[in-house]
Amino acid sequence: MNDVIVAGVGMTPWGKWGRSFVEYGVEAATAALADAGIDWRDVQFVAAGETVRNGYAGYVAGSSIAQALGWSGAQLATAYGACASGTMAIDVARARILAGLCDIALVVGADTTPKGFLAPNAGDRPSDPDWLRFRLLGATNPAYFALAARRRIDLYGATVDDFAAVKVKNARHGLANPRARFRKEVTAADVLASPIVSDPLHLLDICATSDGGAALVLMSESKARQLAGAASAVRIRGVASVTPTYPNTVLELPNIATDSSVVVPAPQRAYMDSIGDTAYDQAGIGPDDVDVAEVYDLATAIELDWYEHLGFCAPGTAEKLLRAGETALGGRIPVNPSGGLSCLGEAVPAQAIAQVCEITWQLQGRANGRQVEGARVGVTANKGLFGHGSAVVLST
Repeated sequence: MNDVIVAGVGMTPWGKWGRSFVEYGVEAATAALADAGIDWRDVQFVAAGETVRNGYAGYVAGSSIAQALGWSGAQLATAYGACASGTMAIDVARARILAGLCDIALVVGADTTPKGFLAPNAGDRPSDPDWLRFRLLGATNPAYFALAARRRIDLYGATVDDFAAVKVKNARHGLANPRARFRKEVTAADVLASPIVSDPLHLLDICATSDGGAALVLMSESKARQLAGAASAVRIRGVASVTPTYPNTVLELPNIATDSSVVVPAPQRAYMDSIGDTAYDQAGIGPDDVDVAEVYDLATAIELDWYEHLGFCAPGTAEKLLRAGETALGGRIPVNPSGGLSCLGEAVPAQAIAQVCEITWQLQGRANGRQVEGARVGVTANKGLFGHGSAVVLST
């Protein structure tokens, strides 16, 4: 099977600009088209991530952005998977190219978000596990993140100092990202002095909501070679959008009924692990081949979970990897050299695409000031609503 080439990337600065998501999408798309050296009318297929907070235009995001760019006869698709929406749009465009139905596709994600945490979408969805935790438990995202953090504390002995260290690392990385919303170095003391939002997480442990857009131009290998040569191009080697496997009856909590020192073992590879596994399998690589990663760090503790889910270290050892400096620039496996969502903020359908933009810049040696030297393979990871997640593997 031929690879799909990332021929161009584009991304807006992220922040709170108060503009339409379509404007952000058009700005990012225009930058990606320029990066690829092609005209909008060369694009045969557009895939966009849906943004449910932005009315009818957001529900048909592909149509909205195509209209704004200028109707050209391109075919369309719109994907919704919450934070995994961007990867789903990438997957649709990639599949269309691999099927031989087009040679050039544009993938776009953009969002305009409210202040504060993201409330659950309207409507009753009793089969949706995320709706259930919103409505039955009152567990909005910060509370949900805090449960994950508490799990790391109870299972593996993580501390609030470990969580703060993730923020310190990402803030340092984000200083060199011109598109990052927050470009300010912080200390662990700053994190721990910020207000507690949901114990044990402080304000600076949790990412903000942001406006922003990101876009990719994808091409078949033959078209990329025809236009610019594909010998040193960045290739998409694997895309995963994975649902859980149930039943999972193995508890991952201390067995306090008998002996508080006994911990019931977790499954060898759980659902979140399978997100990366699927993408690795498609790419024909393993975690040891990865040079750089961009992961979903809505909260600091979640980034630590991803170290293990993506196979960078064994379960329960993420804190050791972090403390050794291995996930910082200059370490064995730098994670979130962009600064992550910690520095960008969350623009839901754009963030998975933004991660691919960053990995592409890294593999091309264009990540000025935050470059992972010698990077040849990168992976992204996100988790979406309704029990699914996503990952993309790219390489030169």
